[in-house]
Amino acid sequence: SLTMTDLCTGWTECRATWNKGAGGVMTQIKAIQKALPFPIRGFDCDNGSEFLNWHLLRYFESHKQAVQFTRSRPYHSNDNAHVEQKNWSHVRQLFGYDRFADARLVKLMNDLYANEFSLFTNFFCPTLKLVSKSREGSKWVRKHSKPITPARRLLDHPDVTAEQKVKLDALMKSLNPFNLQKRIQGKLTAIFKRVR
Repeated sequence: SLTMTDLCTGWTECRATWNKGAGGVMTQIKAIQKALPFPIRGFDCDNGSEFLNWHLLRYFESHKQAVQFTRSRPYHSNDNAHVEQKNWSHVRQLFGYDRFADARLVKLMNDLYANEFSLFTNFFCPTLKLVSKSREGSKWVRKHSKPITPARRLLDHPDVTAEQKVKLDALMKSLNPFNLQKRIQGKLTAIFKRVR
């Protein structure tokens, strides 16, 4: 699965790919970019070959406003901690650790990710943000903000236009977390029936 997390708001989008080929990854990155309620200004990836390739670099450089493309430092496994924690909460807890052997499941998984799951996690699952980190003796003391949903952080952000805020607010008011959760469970049941 491909997971993209906005560092400022915590907004997260996931998509499944059948393999690590540049074509499939590019298709899902474009789908995520289209679904985001804000433009991508920077893209920081890990050192996997599915991201570190000329196709992706050319794609981001070809935008009207070029997207800053950076990568993790080699041999620093915690450079993408924001994404790695989402791999647990957004991928492993949802689908488990097994790799699925049926390519037809990718479409079903992406339908779930792009619709109900994205809405549920971004509008109803609050996250903490690190406010400060200081060393006191031999301990690191971390202070976090109060838990806020990514959608609320986006609504409170000064760079989001009034028109975008009206759309997001209307969408938020139209959603019912219990209905979303019921639809998520229904789609998961259909996916795991095919896995068995």
